[in-house]
Amino acid sequence: MIHNHHDFPERIANMVLVVEDSRALRGLLCASLLDEYGLTAVEADSLTQAQQHLRDDATRFFAAVLDLNLPDAPDGEIVDLVQSYNIPVVVLTGSIDDALREMILGKQVVDYFIKHDYNDIAQAAHTLGRLWQNSRITVMVVDDSRSFRDYLENLLKSYRYQTLAACSGREALDLLAAHPHISLIITDVNMPEMNGLELIKTIRKRYRREDLAIIGMSEVSQPNLSARLLKTGANDFIAKPFQAEEFFCRVTQNTNMMDYVRRLREAATRDVLTGLSNRRHALEMAEKLYANARRGHLQIALGMIDVDHFKRVNDTFGHLLGDDALKVIANALSASLRQSDIIGRYGGEEFVCLLVLKQEDDATCVFERSRRAVANIGFSAHGQSLPLTVSIGFTTVLENSLLQMIARADAAVYQAKSKGRNQVVCR
Repeated sequence: MIHNHHDFPERIANMVLVVEDSRALRGLLCASLLDEYGLTAVEADSLTQAQQHLRDDATRFFAAVLDLNLPDAPDGEIVDLVQSYNIPVVVLTGSIDDALREMILGKQVVDYFIKHDYNDIAQAAHTLGRLWQNSRITVMVVDDSRSFRDYLENLLKSYRYQTLAACSGREALDLLAAHPHISLIITDVNMPEMNGLELIKTIRKRYRREDLAIIGMSEVSQPNLSARLLKTGANDFIAKPFQAEEFFCRVTQNTNMMDYVRRLREAATRDVLTGLSNRRHALEMAEKLYANARRGHLQIALGMIDVDHFKRVNDTFGHLLGDDALKVIANALSASLRQSDIIGRYGGEEFVCLLVLKQEDDATCVFERSRRAVANIGFSAHGQSLPLTVSIGFTTVLENSLLQMIARADAAVYQAKSKGRNQVVCR
């Protein structure tokens, strides 16, 4: 896990160049990239073939994984070629010793893996997947030494992280307030004004460990410092001086942890089929808005949305196509709503929606727009057009509870259906 001291140019690059003379290994790696991370690979089995791919269009590659020993390039020449196009490189090698490791490190590649078995190939694929995801992750470096801040930023940029830098704890807090999307902070302990321990303690008053990871750094000479950092709220500790490989291991472990937490939260709050909020999460958010509305802070409307004749779709074309229909309906409904609106899958073919109103007629306009959005979907099944419509019932009457509002809106849905479906009814 070695560093590359240049920044990455702005470009649309979404492919991986895979250069490996073993067809079996190449196929295994490409399949792992596609299946696990949705990444498309362009394959080559030699330096000559790789040269042609690069000449055709090098800007499509955000990274490359390269066999160090190729029939027409036995001494790692492929690495120099690909790096000349400013493409981050992951190396595959059949064996390793101290001399070869030093040679690989000297080429300043992102990482290297020994081709022992499937796990090594999976690890290489994971590193490439991580590289792809890292461009959406922001890491802040906090250190009063400008040269060390620059060094850490260059290390992080070689892994495609977005970076911010602060020279003090106070500046770090200001940057965090301005950029709340920061995922990881790497901070030195010994700084003037506000030291790293004080900074971590202050941050932990607002951010939990699973919301914002922090790695503390300091010289190894300070006894018990790592324990103090962890007890204060750091997720991890790294002693100076450190090897770049250790640094990247710790950074990757912490960014992986943040990603796992995000996925767990999504699994707990998202409907698997439609991607909307699930029933529990939608109602939890709705309850908060309902409580504010009861206190007179805002006006709300609650709508129930039911897909018309959905049983007929399932019975005629099967549940798989019914699932596809629900997905496109959910997308249309979501796109028709405003950012402040809440929508979730209530169950089966039914959705619940809560609007924050600015004017009295807002609800009618928004729900009518949602109805039209579904009616305008061009959906087909086995070559024949399949019209999709929804019946929507809503209410602005707060009743005595959110559940009573839902019951009132649900009754309005039945009115809409009794009037011929594909319409909006207020009750």
